[in-house]
Amino acid sequence: MAQAPNKAQERLSQVSSQLTGSDPRNSVLAKSPDDVVVTCALRTPFTKGGKGLLKDTAAADLLALTLKNLISKSKIDPSLVEDIATGCVLAPGGGATEYRAAALVAGFPESTAVKSLNRQCSSGLQAVVDIAHAIKAGQIEIGIGSGVESMSSQYGPGAVTEFSDLLENHLQASNCKVPMGVLSEQMAKDRKITRVDQDSFAASSYQKALKAQQSGLFDEEIVPITVKYTDPKTDEEKTVTVDKDDGVRPGITPESLSKIRAAFAKDGTIHAGNASQVSDGAAAVLLMKRSTAERLGQPILGKFVSSSVVGVPPLLMGIGPWKAIPVALQKAGSGLSPDQVDIFEINEAFASQAVWCVKELGIPFEKVNPKGGAIAFGHPLGCTGARQVSTLFTELKRTGKKIGVTSMCVGTGMGMAAVWVAE
Repeated sequence: MAQAPNKAQERLSQVSSQLTGSDPRNSVLAKSPDDVVVTCALRTPFTKGGKGLLKDTAAADLLALTLKNLISKSKIDPSLVEDIATGCVLAPGGGATEYRAAALVAGFPESTAVKSLNRQCSSGLQAVVDIAHAIKAGQIEIGIGSGVESMSSQYGPGAVTEFSDLLENHLQASNCKVPMGVLSEQMAKDRKITRVDQDSFAASSYQKALKAQQSGLFDEEIVPITVKYTDPKTDEEKTVTVDKDDGVRPGITPESLSKIRAAFAKDGTIHAGNASQVSDGAAAVLLMKRSTAERLGQPILGKFVSSSVVGVPPLLMGIGPWKAIPVALQKAGSGLSPDQVDIFEINEAFASQAVWCVKELGIPFEKVNPKGGAIAFGHPLGCTGARQVSTLFTELKRTGKKIGVTSMCVGTGMGMAAVWVAE
């Protein structure tokens, strides 16, 4: 009798080995009732900060509308959702009060808990990962990871608080407050990232995004929202429906970008055309165990596999994806390498850092941001990580591919990444 469990365990191991083989991809692609899966992922359109049709919509309102759309699209019973995590970088009051209120407005009952969090540009991804980990740990069964940012209302010099003498007198601590454009310019010089390479990458982002938008490739992930908008020319308040990203522009080429003046140094290489756009927007991701999704009849987009968060020198914050992506792949537990990943969604905070990371990791550029990225359609700071999930899954589904990675650099010197598998 004592040997029976061991024989059963040995047989299970043999079956598992036969199913997965020696290919690390097979192990990652294998399904389990305990998988944490995504059953719905969507976002608002992104519009230009201070100029676009969402400029007068508060972050909490953007979140409320997005959560309401998530309920409608997924048809999930709101009372089953136990926790909502929302990432935001510039939330007034930390977002704690506003986002709890937003969830109630969206239709979630008082039994649904809400938290806000801030890990700079990875806040949206961190929110999704926090929910995934809570499900894995058995703390909750169903949850939502989300991200939101109104850069129109909160972005600016006041977003960085004054440092005390204790922090100012520590070299690395004081480096945390160096403006990202300045440190990215210095990184470009130190790592010899040419303006030609940056402008070429940026132009490609615009061109891919334009093609994707014209082909309707964003339609599945974007849910239109109706908001109030004050026309700056007439001061007239209007009700408008926003249904597409307004930063995507035609006619962008490396040559046209080469004519734009550098923003942070006379001899610099970074400018408005090869850096991410200041934007407003929100995104949300519904997660649960595979067994729960099957019981509820929820369509499964794919599963969460692993994630990583790492630290890098504050002045080299742009290298974050280069360090975080291999760690996330290693944590997938299957020996995955970058060449076994089908699509990478790497945030384009600046073309300089994105180009460097992609080259250092040896990733073919055609695998990176196939529908364009933040340079072309915007980077609402705390929203981007959640947005990438919807962008990734819709593209994996469209192309019949399976394994994807989302990643970004993080202000003050960090990087984050996550591995996903499409059904």
